[in-house]
Amino acid sequence: MTLKIGTHVSIAGSHVKAFERAKESGANTFQIFTGNPRGWSTKDIDEETAVAFNAAYKKYNFGEVVAHMPYLPNPASPKDEIYGKSCDVLLREILRCRRLGIAYLVTHLGSHGGSGREFGINRVADALTGALTAAEEATVSSSSKTPFAILLENTAGTKNSIGGQFADIGDILKITDETFPNAIGVCTDTCHAFAAGYDLTSAEGFERTIADFEDAVGLKRLKVIHLNDTKGDCASHLDRHEHIGLGRIGKEGLKRIVTHPTLSKRIFILETPIDETRGDKENIAVVKDMAGDAGSE
Repeated sequence: MTLKIGTHVSIAGSHVKAFERAKESGANTFQIFTGNPRGWSTKDIDEETAVAFNAAYKKYNFGEVVAHMPYLPNPASPKDEIYGKSCDVLLREILRCRRLGIAYLVTHLGSHGGSGREFGINRVADALTGALTAAEEATVSSSSKTPFAILLENTAGTKNSIGGQFADIGDILKITDETFPNAIGVCTDTCHAFAAGYDLTSAEGFERTIADFEDAVGLKRLKVIHLNDTKGDCASHLDRHEHIGLGRIGKEGLKRIVTHPTLSKRIFILETPIDETRGDKENIAVVKDMAGDAGSE
């Protein structure tokens, strides 16, 4: 089986260049921001861009690819202005993904700002169902038949954040499943999980983590894994990524993930540093080597 593996790549120059950059690094998938990641607004995707992007899937022999929400939205925010703008961006990104034929949109769940876990969970669930309802009513031209889903990403468990525990995600899904049972999945970040207190360094800790995820969410909901090593200790709540095998999780801990009979079939996206130690190509090569036959063509 070929491992589905890629990194977060730039769309500088054009959206299609993401395919070129991913291919050069040895990837067969990738993650992008569809536009400006650091602002509330971004340039529209024109018809020429959409057609070229959809054609690139076949040209580069890529399957599903992933988009990530911009940095500013906070769908758990108690501030109505921020919440409203966050919902608007979520809808916009859903429609952009549909136009580009992108399979998954990863979103952080945000911070409840001290308003409490229950408030934050309900706030996020309302944002998701509202955006998906509005998206159903919108008409978006696309030649792609790729099914689409929003993916909820876990966090490092910092103060007031939603998603540090798998139960947070599970509780959101219980609410959204009442209206959209097949439209929302999960993206798990290994650095975030470790920082939140899930031990991935030992076989026993890994099995407990898998069991906790299965109980709270269900492995069938897991679509994408952000495979990152980490500079922080377990339960440190420090979200700082490290090269594969060179951080606190370590090579053996990450190897258990990429060789797990269920997890190995998911999409792996690396968000590792690019510096004098390694770049994307080198980190992808390390993961393929760890995966053994699972990473071969």
